Amino acid sequence: MNPNIETNPLLERLPKHLQQFIKPQDYSDYTPINQAVWRYVMRKNVDYLSKVAHHSYLEGLRKTGIEIDSIPSMYGMNRILSEIGWAAVAVDGFIPPNAFMEFQAYNVLVIASDIRQLEHIEYTPAPDIIHEGAGHAPIIANPEYAEYLRRFGEIGCKAISSHKDYQMYEAIRLLSILKEAEDTPQEKIDEAEKAVADLQNNMGELSEMAQIRNLHWWTVEYGLIGTVENPKIYGAGLLSSIGESAHCMTDNVKKIPYDISAANQNFDITQLQPQLYVTPTFSHLSLILEEFANKMALRTGGLSGIQKLIQSNALGTIELSTGLQISGVFTNVIEEEGKPVYIQTTGKTALAYREKELVGHGTLTHPHGFGSPIGKLKGFNLAIEDMSPKDLQAYSIVEGEKITLEFEGNIIVEGEIITGSRNLHGEIILISFKNCTVTHGETVLFQPDWGNYDMAIGKKVISAFSGPADVNSFDLINIVPSTKTIKAKHTDERDELEILYASVRNIRNNKESKTELKEVFEKLKSNHSNDWLLSVEITELLKDSDEKQLLQEVLVHLDQLKIKRPEIAHLISGGLDLIFDNLPQRH
Repeated sequence: MNPNIETNPLLERLPKHLQQFIKPQDYSDYTPINQAVWRYVMRKNVDYLSKVAHHSYLEGLRKTGIEIDSIPSMYGMNRILSEIGWAAVAVDGFIPPNAFMEFQAYNVLVIASDIRQLEHIEYTPAPDIIHEGAGHAPIIANPEYAEYLRRFGEIGCKAISSHKDYQMYEAIRLLSILKEAEDTPQEKIDEAEKAVADLQNNMGELSEMAQIRNLHWWTVEYGLIGTVENPKIYGAGLLSSIGESAHCMTDNVKKIPYDISAANQNFDITQLQPQLYVTPTFSHLSLILEEFANKMALRTGGLSGIQKLIQSNALGTIELSTGLQISGVFTNVIEEEGKPVYIQTTGKTALAYREKELVGHGTLTHPHGFGSPIGKLKGFNLAIEDMSPKDLQAYSIVEGEKITLEFEGNIIVEGEIITGSRNLHGEIILISFKNCTVTHGETVLFQPDWGNYDMAIGKKVISAFSGPADVNSFDLINIVPSTKTIKAKHTDERDELEILYASVRNIRNNKESKTELKEVFEKLKSNHSNDWLLSVEITELLKDSDEKQLLQEVLVHLDQLKIKRPEIAHLISGGLDLIFDNLPQRH
């Protein structure tokens, strides 16, 4: 692990291909303005969400040690999360969906450690520490929900993607970066939004990954719980958005009982959601997840599972009825009467049993691909895997014998048996040949001058899933996204404003005198007349002071800002509502 990353025992067991996404949280990168944004959102959220969020939210804030006044440090979060069996890591923005879900399977919460700009204080399409730390973390303190999240990750990371899924991921990641970056030209944002829209309208049949991402969106991100008439919020996207958490409770948003149909309901990450799903209980989420998992190739296998892997054009695994697992990029399947009779990978391939690579059958042994018949021998009721030693002897399937095996589907294997490998139950899972020829009709699938031939044994494909069986079989490093989040720019004007925010923060923490507030406010009004949040913070500090005249000046300034910048008037009013119990209507 990186020495700059505060650890937790759970992090030590993460595989290297996940560790590569982790970055240190440099707490000194958070500026006084960042801290003020966090504080405003958290104060608004706790005030409002105490009325509309699931009761686990406020309990979870206490259990996870997330403070209202300060952005959480990964050290503090990991120390406290370890007590409830979870950990947290910092990453750079969106990471690939399979990796995101695999982290969850390890009980690790992924936190994009950047924080939204003040201009996007209500909502940002980019994942940030408000969304992750204040949205996801509190709810996982609920044991039933935490188990749903872990199980979702375990199943979700096995979902098979399509090539378009990865294009969509890259397009959304780029859009979120451009929208959150300062001074991005509007034409660049328009171009990125068009790319996302074009993909959304041309995804074709939804892959397993697209469907399970939909389920994730409508539960983990934007889920409601309770009844359609009286729902409560538990989704992190709603818990972390002061705008959408209020909007979602209005009649403008349709409420739908949560069921498996949500898997086919796409979403637009850039818009307020027009409908939301309501689950009666957290346990109902797990029922729907299992219902969906039962339809995945992970559990159904078969011809359709292999076809999904071929269409994905990505590293995947099939598991045969003997438990033998073949991992690689699947490029071809020969079928007969709706059943696979021969499978083929191209490029590096590894064989495994129970997620452990078979000795001598890694990618160095199979660098160019692997092909094998699947199914039963023609005219035999007994599959090879079910044959006893006497049966094998009777059919000459023994070492040193030259043999011709004809499989259903007209697959013929001719060669001299070298040896066989068995599984823990004593079933043969692999037979190796020399001087071997494999044909399908007139097509030669393997010939002797290619070397020894390893034939997988299995009468059927019981599972197909994304990724390798043994993560150590393949080099999965360097699959991190090519794009990076864009940091806020440093300007003299911005730096001076940060100093003013720091002064107010120090005054609140009793590190500076309140007498400094007048000077801070004068500089703010003269040099940063568009900024509103610091004036709200100054108001809070002046409320119970003797500086009534200054308080009045600040309130007048905020009233003028509401007129000058009507788009942020509700944010100013919202901040003042937190300060004054019965704020009179100001014009």
